[in-house]
Amino acid sequence: MICSGESTPQVKAIEEHIEEELKSEGVSFLRVEGLRYCNWVLMDYGDVIVHVFEVEMRAFYELEKLWIDARRIPIE
Repeated sequence: MICSGESTPQVKAIEEHIEEELKSEGVSFLRVEGLRYCNWVLMDYGDVIVHVFEVEMRAFYELEKLWIDARRIPIE
């Protein structure tokens, strides 16, 4: 999953929300990287990897290009 926030506080808030929601469902992450700066946070849940980017960082790395053929699922 790849998503983005407009600022580092928003990226942190998104990360915290994902962690809280999944924890309430009994799902814990294996590892989290990037919390020091919060411009790109990677959350490893084993079968699912969550990338939470700042908008500029997402545009720079363009991870979507690595998965260009993957099915996209818009989430609102």
